[in-house]
Amino acid sequence: MVRKKGLSLLALVLVLSLVLAACGGKNNESGSEGSNSGTNGGSEAPVELVWYTIGTPPRDLQKVNDEINKITAEKINATVKIKMLDWGEYSQKMQIAIASGENFDIAFTSSWANDYFGNAKKNAFLAIDDLLKSHGQGIVAALHPDFLEGTKVNGHNYGIPANKELPQQRVFRFNKTFVDKYNLDISGVKTLQDLEPILKTFKENEPTIAPIPAKIAEFFHVDMPINDIPIIGMPLDTTDYKLINVWETDEAKAYLETMHRYYQAGYLPKDVATQKDAGDYFKTGQWLVDVADSQPLADNLWSADAGYEVVSVPMQDPISFNWSVAGSMQAISINSEHPEKAMEFLNLLYTDADLMNLLDFGIQDVHYTKTGDNTKDIIPDSGYGFPAFTAGNLMLTYLNSNDAPDKWEQFQKFNDSATAAPLLGFQVDTSKITSELASLKNTKDAVYDALFSGTVDPAVQLPKAIEKFKENGLDKVMAEIQSQIDAWVASK
Repeated sequence: MVRKKGLSLLALVLVLSLVLAACGGKNNESGSEGSNSGTNGGSEAPVELVWYTIGTPPRDLQKVNDEINKITAEKINATVKIKMLDWGEYSQKMQIAIASGENFDIAFTSSWANDYFGNAKKNAFLAIDDLLKSHGQGIVAALHPDFLEGTKVNGHNYGIPANKELPQQRVFRFNKTFVDKYNLDISGVKTLQDLEPILKTFKENEPTIAPIPAKIAEFFHVDMPINDIPIIGMPLDTTDYKLINVWETDEAKAYLETMHRYYQAGYLPKDVATQKDAGDYFKTGQWLVDVADSQPLADNLWSADAGYEVVSVPMQDPISFNWSVAGSMQAISINSEHPEKAMEFLNLLYTDADLMNLLDFGIQDVHYTKTGDNTKDIIPDSGYGFPAFTAGNLMLTYLNSNDAPDKWEQFQKFNDSATAAPLLGFQVDTSKITSELASLKNTKDAVYDALFSGTVDPAVQLPKAIEKFKENGLDKVMAEIQSQIDAWVASK
């Protein structure tokens, strides 16, 4: 009996030893998955990550992808399969991939493509707060805090913004050919009204050219909780965090009256309200002034694109809005089987200069040539191009040969100069006002272009538009959003 009992104990010890060994092996495997080094003694096969991103697929994408994998396999024991979808089809195809539960790991998302905030709210993306702490320290160190604060949804991060310009700074942009030709003083232009003497001089000398060639993006000193409903806003200098009807403000009324006066004076095209594609003016040079969102050294980029000199003056100081910080992001899919590896890969895009330059510019002496320690020239028609603003840490990348040597330092100063909008980090829960928001969006679409292009008289049409908004649920929507803002402010 004693012998049998002893054998049973021995057997039990052996079984427990095997279980513990297996658990230890599993823990080691998990630790390897989570480590930044990616080393695992060579016992684990590399993970393949699937990455959907936006852009026109270049001819040599696979060739560059193979080189990328040499870096990632060595550093994090993972490879990545880049699936680049063209601009016009990206959002639709990603909706299908997400709705079908496709097993991918990473995807480009933003405030304008593959809707970041909408996808985060419906749990298409993984909440990454813990992963940022454990596997994304390089990301956190590289990004201005407003990037991550402004892209929170219900208090959590679901995506990683590209490290580029952070705030919005809207500017008046001028065709310098005409500025010089007619000795126009643009230095004091800050508002739409300031343009009037300049437009008058131009029109007297160039009667066949509309100096403002297309609809221009207005700027009011408000933060909008829902971009598609621009009648709802909060003053940038708010102290009580109360919403206002933006279109009832003196600022909006003065803007619309000025636009209508400019339209009547012939400063805009007659068909400005219905223009579908007015972009040709930039190529032809037949324009004086428009409005754009800027960044450091933007005048150089615009001038290179136009083929003549373009200069700008700011309408506002830099401000970080939710939509501006979410302009370009990468998210981890809720269905990813390798979220730690996905985060490790994304972390490399913020810390590894060799990887970032390979991704953005391709292979040295094949797709670009070095012209200095930190400068390069792209080889024309080389077979590779990647939209650099869509991923990673742009401030690790080579400069163009004609760039200012302190370009990235200027970007950093620009980001550091930003003021946070009052609603930065707040996201509306639309579940109780879905039908009303749809009605308000339809109302906006019906009246916006005519009003804000100056085509119709705001003294007549603005009160009608505001009444139409009220008929379609404006007051209910504002009350619901205000209650959410009150709770958000209290929680802070």
